[in-house]
Amino acid sequence: MSGCDYRRARLPRSTVTQRSERPIWSPPVPAPRFRIVSANLWNGAADPEGFADLVASLGADVVATQEMAPEQADALARVLPHGALEPARDFMGMGIALRLPGRVRRLGLPVRDARVAEVHWIGPWGAPLELEILNVHVLAPHSPPSWAQMRHRRGQLRGLVRHLEASPRRPRVLVGDLNATPLWPLYRRLTAHLSDAARSAARHHGRPVQRTWGPWPRGPRLLRIDHALVHGVGVADFQVVPIAGGDHSAIVVDLAAPAAALPAPAVATAFNGRVGE
Repeated sequence: MSGCDYRRARLPRSTVTQRSERPIWSPPVPAPRFRIVSANLWNGAADPEGFADLVASLGADVVATQEMAPEQADALARVLPHGALEPARDFMGMGIALRLPGRVRRLGLPVRDARVAEVHWIGPWGAPLELEILNVHVLAPHSPPSWAQMRHRRGQLRGLVRHLEASPRRPRVLVGDLNATPLWPLYRRLTAHLSDAARSAARHHGRPVQRTWGPWPRGPRLLRIDHALVHGVGVADFQVVPIAGGDHSAIVVDLAAPAAALPAPAVATAFNGRVGE
C-alpha cells in the first residue's frame, strides 16, 4: 500500500490534522534486525507528540496501535508514512504504521477486528522474508456486561486460532493488548501456536519478564497483558518502554534471522520452549 491509508471518514468533522516538519527517520537497508513496536494509547490520553518522538527514537519498522485517537494517528503518520491507521474516540481506534510500503487489511473478529500487515524484511542473509504481522486488541473481560464480553472474547480467540491454523508454517508476529496475563486460557491457547517473545528474550539475556499495564500513567506496572508472539523468526531482544501519559507501556520486539537461516544451536536458543514465569 503506497502511503498511509488514513481513514478520515472515522474522524469527526471538527478534527483538524496538522503536518510536522520533523524529518522521517530512515535506517540503512538491509537491516540486521527488524523492530516492531506495539502500544495501547489509552483512547487518546497518551501524549501524541511524545509517542511519535518515542517511535522515531526507537527506529521502528512497524508500529501497531490500539485505542488510537485522531491526534495520535496524525502524529504517528508523520514519522512512519505507510500502512493504515483508523483512529476513533470510542476505544476502537487501531492501525499499523509502516516504514516501507506494505499491504494492510482487516481480519474479521467479533466487535473489534484485528489488522494484518504483510511486509518484506531484507536481512543480512540476503533473500527477503515475507512476514505477517497481526495487531490484536482483545476485549477486556471486566467491561459490562461481563457475560457478553466473555462470549465476544471467546469468539475473537476462535477467529485468531482459525487464522493461525490456516497457514501454520507462515512466519508471523502477533502483537497487541490481549487483556490476558500468561495465567489466562486465551494466552495459553495462542502460545500453543506461537512463542512468547518476551520469555524468549528474558531467558536469552538472563533477566526477568516485565509487566506492561498499570492503572496510572506514572504508577507501577501490575500486569503483563501486552504481548508479542512469534513463529518462524528468531527473537533478538524484547523491551518494555514507558509512554508519556499512557496506562500501558509500549513493547518493542527485535526480530533476528529466521529459523531457516540459523545454525542448529542458534535455533535452539531462539525457540527454547515455553515455560511459566
